[in-house]
Amino acid sequence: MDLALAPSDVVLTAARQWFVPVQQRLGDALVSACVTGSALQPDFDARHRHINVLVVTQTLPVERLDALAAALPHRLRGPHVDPLFVTLEQLERSLDTFPIEWLDVRERHHTIAGRELFGTLEVPLKGLRLQIERELRGKHLRLTQTYLLHMERPAELHAALASNASGFRTLFRALVRLNGESPAPTHDALVSRIAALHGVSASGLSGPHRMRELPRHPGADESRAVYRAFLAELERLVRAVDGFPIP
Repeated sequence: MDLALAPSDVVLTAARQWFVPVQQRLGDALVSACVTGSALQPDFDARHRHINVLVVTQTLPVERLDALAAALPHRLRGPHVDPLFVTLEQLERSLDTFPIEWLDVRERHHTIAGRELFGTLEVPLKGLRLQIERELRGKHLRLTQTYLLHMERPAELHAALASNASGFRTLFRALVRLNGESPAPTHDALVSRIAALHGVSASGLSGPHRMRELPRHPGADESRAVYRAFLAELERLVRAVDGFPIP
């Protein structure tokens, strides 16, 4: 079944309006469509962030892509929808490849059309630890390079952390699942649990979330301090995840 936490009226209305011409174009090929991810969080701001809509189809042949693309609504003003189209076969064959993403969809989705598909989705956990470690290592490397290149540009540091906040939240949720637990619904509780499980600082690990909450950087010194603290805790977290046994 759908997550108890439903999207706001603003999100739901925007998603349904966007989907009307898409559904008409897909017709019987539609399997399911749902709002996913952060758009289900109570702090989601549809004025500044995009609404993720996942559309599952029976088939999506190349020769039909142009017609579907022409049917996609393009709003000049928000709320904006960021869609992802997949076929049912692509979904089923990628469950073991992208366990983080599909587990997150299973726990955070609200169906707006078609059949309820994700509430009972069986996602194999064999590759979960490796995917988490790979994603964390990759983000740590990229953020380190950003700091080296833009240490004197606090606006760039602020933007780098803020733009990664949602991605890290998804990874932190996956880490809690790896421990056999259900992720906490709030960011603070989630980060506190990660800190307790892996012996890292919750304050340092909250850097991206703190930066996303600010409309602009808090000054050069503070921006660098928050960035360095997050890099340090992220490196410690990567080491902890590396020590997990692979199922």
